[in-house]
Amino acid sequence: MLNVLADRTYRHLFLAQVVALLGTGLATVALGLLAYDLAGDDAAMVLGTVFTIKMVAYVVVAPVAGAFADRVNRRVLLVALDLIRGLCALALPFVTEVWQVYVLIFLLQSASAGFTPTFQATIPDVLPEEDRYTRALSLSRLAYDLENIVSPMLAALLLAVMSYNTLFLGTVAGFVGSALLVVSVMLPSPVAPTKRGIYDRTTRGIRIYLATPRLRGLLALNVSVAAASAMVLVNSVVLVRGSLGLSDSALGWTMFAFGAGSMSAALLLPRLLDRLPDRPVMLAGAGLTVATLVCLAGGIGLTGLNWGMLLCAWFLTGVGFSAVLTPSGRLLRRSAHPEDRPAIFAAQFALSHACWLVCYPLSGWLMTRFGAIPALVVLAGAGLIGIVAALRLWPAGEAAEVEHIHDNLPPDDPHLKGKRRHSHPLVIDDRHPRWARHF
Repeated sequence: MLNVLADRTYRHLFLAQVVALLGTGLATVALGLLAYDLAGDDAAMVLGTVFTIKMVAYVVVAPVAGAFADRVNRRVLLVALDLIRGLCALALPFVTEVWQVYVLIFLLQSASAGFTPTFQATIPDVLPEEDRYTRALSLSRLAYDLENIVSPMLAALLLAVMSYNTLFLGTVAGFVGSALLVVSVMLPSPVAPTKRGIYDRTTRGIRIYLATPRLRGLLALNVSVAAASAMVLVNSVVLVRGSLGLSDSALGWTMFAFGAGSMSAALLLPRLLDRLPDRPVMLAGAGLTVATLVCLAGGIGLTGLNWGMLLCAWFLTGVGFSAVLTPSGRLLRRSAHPEDRPAIFAAQFALSHACWLVCYPLSGWLMTRFGAIPALVVLAGAGLIGIVAALRLWPAGEAAEVEHIHDNLPPDDPHLKGKRRHSHPLVIDDRHPRWARHF
C-alpha cells in the first residue's frame, strides 16, 4: 500500500490531507465541548444544527465549485481555500453566541465544499493505474481515520492541561500546513474539451451520477452510512457527558473507537478488493452499521448504557463506515471521463452530504426529544432502507465496461478508434446522443 508514496506529487498531497484532517479532528472535539458550554443539555440540537449548516454548504457549493474547477489553476484554488478555512478556525475561540458559531462554520465548510472534491478529483490524474489508485484510496481513508483516532487522542491529552479553545489553534496550523504542502508540487489541471453553459456545467456531474446504476446504488448506501455516522458524531457528547457522566477526555476516547474501527477496515480493504467486487464488500459494510445500531439499542434496553458497550458499538460502526466509503472512489473513477472527474466527484460530495443533511438534524432531534433507544432504532431503519434500495438500483455482476454499437458515428470518429462495436466505461459522452443505452 505504501509504495504509492514513492510518487512525490501524491506524497505531498497525502501529507497535506493528513495535517489538515488532524487539525479538523481537533476542531470536531472542541466544537462539541463549545456547544456543551454554550447550550448545556441542548448541545445535541446545537451540534445537529452545526452539522446541518455544514451539509447545506456542501450540497449548495460543491456542484458549483466542481463545474468551474477546470477553469482555475488547481494549486492556486486549493491553497486559497485552505487559507480561508484557517482564518475561520482562528476566529472560533472568540465566539460568545451560538449564532456566531453557525456563521463561521458556514464560511469554513463552504471553502471545504470547494476544496475536497477538487482535491479528490486530482488523485486519479496523479495515479491513473487502478491498482495504485485503490491503494491511494485506502491511504486516503486512513487519513480520514486519523481525524477520528489521533486527533481525539491528542485532544484528550491536551484537554488534561489546557482549555478546549486552544484546540482550534491546532486546526489553523493544520490548514496552513496543508496549503504549504500543496504549493510545493505541480498539479495536473485537465481542461474540458468543449464549452458548456453554466446550467450544463453545474448539473453535469449529478446527471452522470444519477444515470449510472452503480452510482445510484452508492447513493443509497450513503444513506446507510450517514444514518450511522450521524448517531456517532451528533450524539456521542450527550451519551458520554450526559448519560454516562464521564469527562471531556472520555469523549475523545469514544471518538477514537469509531476511528479505530474505520482504520482497521481501511488496512484490510486493498487485499480484500483484489479478491472481491466492490458491491458485496460495500453492502456488507452497510449491513454491519445497521446491525450495530440495533444491537446497541437492545443492549441499552436490557442492561442500560455502559462505556464499554458504547466503545464496542462505535468500533464496529467505524468498520462498516469505512467498508462503504473507501471503495466509492473506484466507482466514481470508472464512471467518468478524466475531464468530467471534478464534476462527478463534486456530485458525490454534494449528494452524499445531502444524506447527512437529513440525518444530522434527525439524529439530534430524536436524541433530544425521545432519547437514545428511539434514535438508534429510527436511524437503523433508515440504514436498512438504504441497503434495500442499493440492492435494487445496483445490479449484481455489473461489468466495468459494456460492449455496444454506435450506429450514428463515422468509422474514423476518435471515440470509436476504428471499431463500431467496442467497450468503454459506463460514462456519458457528448458525441453519442443516445448515451443512455450505455447504462
